[in-house]
Amino acid sequence: MLPNGEDDSDLMRLVKELQASLMRNDKLEKENHDLRQEVARLRAQVSNLKAHDNERKSMLWKKLQSSYDGGNTDGTNLKAPESVKSNIKGQEVRNPHLKPTIKEQSIAIKPPPPPPLPSKTTLGKRSVRRAPEVVELYRALTKRESHMGNRINQNGVSSPAFNRNMIGEIEHRSKYLSDIKSDTDRHRDHIHFLISKVEAATFTDISEVETFVRWIDDELSSLVDERAVLKNFPKWPERKADSLREAACNYKGLKNLETEILSFKDNPKDSLTQAVQKIQSLQDRLEESVNSTERIRDSTGKRYKDLQIPWEWMLDTGLIGQLKYSSLRLAQAYMKRITNELETNGGAKEGNLMLQGVRFAYTIHQFAGGFDEETLHTFNELKKISTSQPRR
Repeated sequence: MLPNGEDDSDLMRLVKELQASLMRNDKLEKENHDLRQEVARLRAQVSNLKAHDNERKSMLWKKLQSSYDGGNTDGTNLKAPESVKSNIKGQEVRNPHLKPTIKEQSIAIKPPPPPPLPSKTTLGKRSVRRAPEVVELYRALTKRESHMGNRINQNGVSSPAFNRNMIGEIEHRSKYLSDIKSDTDRHRDHIHFLISKVEAATFTDISEVETFVRWIDDELSSLVDERAVLKNFPKWPERKADSLREAACNYKGLKNLETEILSFKDNPKDSLTQAVQKIQSLQDRLEESVNSTERIRDSTGKRYKDLQIPWEWMLDTGLIGQLKYSSLRLAQAYMKRITNELETNGGAKEGNLMLQGVRFAYTIHQFAGGFDEETLHTFNELKKISTSQPRR
């Protein structure tokens, strides 16, 4: 058995090691929590920016298509739809037009035929239909290049070198790249003006951000490819512009959801199952949107504040609080439907329906932080049925 001195020394050493381990564990848990928040914020930002970008491109394509259908058939009106359609499909357009000599050279490669065109895109003119084929050829060539090694083609030139030369010629002759350069030169002064406007923009209300973003989008909508053109302007405040669009898109989505909830009316012709499913679906969307905003509120709010973008609407005292309050309307509609069903039919399903109604009421109560007088009255009407009717 160890003497007391040595025993105490070992005990103290173990206590210190335990404390150090606990401190490391707490630090790692905090870092893990911060990383999870950051990942959630970035995912939400990417999702919102993609949705906003697709919405803008879709609007631009519709505007250009309507202009094209009106009778304008010159080359300048056709170039933008090609780029827009290629971008909507998520493809990087490198080569909208091939010279005849390049087509003849590509016969030796024999790339696979292009896939069928999407049915939702109307490509009635031959000049418009050529772009997807060129994109497919470019991809086939670059894919083949990685597998063909040092094999020699019929002309005695190594295939990789042949492919690289061909791809380089396609890129240099690409009408798409030419259009980007043309837009960069033509709109240079106007883009510098927009840069100054974005950098100096300050707002007192999120609705002002919506108006400003719509204006910026409209000013940039004439560019063949906004991202590609703006890359030629190093001073373009991309972080602030993207944050403005993110904030405007998030706010607009939440406001649209609030409007949908406040305008919801239960259709008496719907069956009980249909009615409660509609209400439950709205509540699920509401909870998901609110919870998503609350998860990223701290980090996103700090970024918005640094960029002078309104962020108070993300608080419970702002739009988020209004959304939680709007859920009481759904609770009332749900409980009224259950109450009406119990009063009309009752019977063997009474216990299950009562539990279903009370469970939904409890969910809303926890989500909203309580009931107002009108919702509480509706709940008491439901509660009376459980106390007035005998249990079966």
